[in-house]
Order: sequence, then C-alpha cells, then structure tokens
Amino acid sequence: MEDLIKEYNQKKESIKSRLEDFKNVKEENIFYEFCFCLLTPQSKAKNCWNSVLALKARKFHQSDLDPVKYLDGVRFHNNKGKYLIEAKKKFPLVLEKINGEISGEELRNWLVENINGYGLKESAHFLRNIGYRGLAILDRHILRNLRRYNVIEEIPKTLTRAKYFDIEKRFKEFSKKIGIEMDELDLLFWSMETGEVFK
Repeated sequence: MEDLIKEYNQKKESIKSRLEDFKNVKEENIFYEFCFCLLTPQSKAKNCWNSVLALKARKFHQSDLDPVKYLDGVRFHNNKGKYLIEAKKKFPLVLEKINGEISGEELRNWLVENINGYGLKESAHFLRNIGYRGLAILDRHILRNLRRYNVIEEIPKTLTRAKYFDIEKRFKEFSKKIGIEMDELDLLFWSMETGEVFK
C-alpha cells in the first residue's frame, strides 16, 4: 500500500486539477464528452478522443455529418457511429436530466436504460467527466488494480449489474480506508497503467 500512497502524493495536484477541470465543462463540450464515452468500450481512450476532436472540428453537434469515417482506430466503428447519431438526437433530453434535480446514481441508471451503447461503466465515465463524483468506472485498468490491492479476489469475466454494484461498494470502502477519494484513485490507477492523468 505504501507504493500507492507514494504515487498518489507525487500526482495529487495534477489529479485534483483534472477533477476540477471536469466540473467546468461547457455545454457543447458536455456533448463531446457524451460522444467520447460511447466510443471507449474496447478501444484506446486516446484514439477515441482524437476521433471526438475530429468530429468537433467538423461541428458534428450542428450537422448531418456521418461520423463513421472519422472513427479511426475505434473498434466497432459502424455500430458506434449509429450510437453517435442516436445519441445526438437524444442529447437535449440528456441535458435536461443533467440540469434537473436528479442524483448521480439516478442519472447513471437513466442513461443505462435510455442510451444505446451506455452501460454502467460508460454512464459513470461520462458523468465523472462532467463533474459528478462517487460513481465507479470499472474498466480493465481499475479492475486490475483493485485485484492488485486485494479489494477483489479476481477480475470477473462478466460484470452483471449486481457484481458491478458490489465491486463499486468495495472500491468505496477501500478508498475510505486509505484516505484517497474514489475519483482520485480512479485517475491514479489509470495513470499508473498508462503513464498519464487523462480522462
């Protein structure tokens, strides 16, 4: 555990700064974060973000652009292109929900039920990237580190809803035990795997 605390102390300022950035996302950029998290399953985050920047440069939010040709390096790009088109139509409703009196947990559940391509992980990722806190993003980087620090006994082959919530609860307990917020641990684990504090 000492190595984790040491790593955190070295990266604490950049992690806290990144989380602060997420709180100040403007409306147009909320849409592109929404797109980004649709693209990330089974794809490299950097490739997905580069695709999002290409879409943003071409004003995808305001046009009838077919996004598929701009999804370089994104796996399952045809399906994800369809998800993006659907998501754009539903985005005004998403924004309405974000601006309403609704908790992060409720909003996560709503996204899972109403947005094609969004599971618990993608919904939590999107919400974290626009300033929400306290929702676990259980991707492979996080699960590997939770296993490494004995928070879980093994990495599950599939993440059912019940299993997701169970691991999220354990993650929260672990973060309290070591005195580092779960959202900060998330970025710390990600940076330990990839070498940078990203998103």
